[in-house]
Amino acid sequence: MSGRRVLAGATLVLLSCVVGAAESITNSDQNRGLLRRLQATHDLSPEQMRRIESIFAGAFAMGQGNPAIARHPMTPAQCRENLERKGIDYENPEFERICGGKYMAPLYDPEIATPRQAKACIDQFEFPDIPCEYPLIWVKAREAAELCAAEGKRLCDAHEWEGACQGRLEPPDYRFDLAAGVAPNVAVERMRAAHNRVHAATKRWSYGPEYQRGVCAAGSSKSPGCQGGGWNQCGSNTYPAGSFPDCHSPLGVYDLNGNAAEHMNLPLDPSQMSSTGSTSLGYTEMKGSWFIFDTYRAHEDWCRWRAPYWHGSRVMDSHSHSNYHLGFRCCKTLE
Repeated sequence: MSGRRVLAGATLVLLSCVVGAAESITNSDQNRGLLRRLQATHDLSPEQMRRIESIFAGAFAMGQGNPAIARHPMTPAQCRENLERKGIDYENPEFERICGGKYMAPLYDPEIATPRQAKACIDQFEFPDIPCEYPLIWVKAREAAELCAAEGKRLCDAHEWEGACQGRLEPPDYRFDLAAGVAPNVAVERMRAAHNRVHAATKRWSYGPEYQRGVCAAGSSKSPGCQGGGWNQCGSNTYPAGSFPDCHSPLGVYDLNGNAAEHMNLPLDPSQMSSTGSTSLGYTEMKGSWFIFDTYRAHEDWCRWRAPYWHGSRVMDSHSHSNYHLGFRCCKTLE
C-alpha cells in the first residue's frame, strides 16, 4: 500500500492512496475532514457548523463508513479526474440563483411550469451534497432531519423525492383516508399499496424507462461476511457522489438510484408534511437503491415505488433506523 504521512497534532496518520480505507484512519478523522469540506462548499456559518458538529458528536457511527473495512470502488481523486477528463462541471449558476445555494435543483412539473416557478429545491447529490464526496451513512432519520434543518433546509417528503426522480413533481397524493384510525404500520401498508397500484403503469428510473446496469453507482459489493448490517461487518462500499454523470433525472438530480438509499418523510396526515412547514414530521420512508443493485436487486427501486414498513418509526424518534447503506438528501422551500 502506498501513502503519504502527515502530522496531525502529535499523531502520525497514514492516508491511503489506493481504493479502500487505511485502518489507521478513524471515523472521527474522516468526519473532521468532511465537515471542513462541507463548510467550505456550502458557505455555512459558524453557528450552522456548531449545530452540525453537535449532531455528529452525539452519533456513534455516523460518517462515510467504517474506514477499517470499507472498500470503495473509486476514490474522490479518481472521480475528479474522470469528470475533468470528460469536461463535466456540476456547478449550475441558474440553479444556484433559483435555489439560493450550490448543488440544488428546482422541483417542478415541466408540463406546466419553468424552473423559476419552482416552490422547492432538492439536493442534487446525497448529503453532504458535494460532487466526488462519499455519502454520509449510518445516519438516523432524526439526525438526517436535524442536519437538513441546520443547513436551513428540511428533509424531503416522499412525493418530492419521487418527483425529482420521475422528472415531474406532481401534487401530493397521500391517501390520508386510508390511514385514519389504524396503527401506523397498517396505515403505511394501505397507503403504499394504493400508491404503487396507481403508479406501476408509468414506472421509470431516474435515467430512463428501463433498469440498466452500469448507469448508476450500483456495481460495488458487500463486505465478505456482511449479513444484515453491523459496524464491524459491513463496509459502506459506496462511490463518490456524481461518479456516474449519466445517472441523473430529467430535473438534474443525481444518484437517486444506486450509491446510498435515502431517508425521506412519509406523512400519515397533513400535519406531518415537511413541504407545508411541519417540523414534527411523519414516518420513515426509504427511497432509491444502493451500491450493489447491479448484481443483487434487493427490492424494487423505480422512482415512485414506496417501500414496506421497514424499520418503521416516526422520523423524529430518537431510535429511528440507521445502517451501512442508508443516507439522505435535503429539500428546501423557496420563498
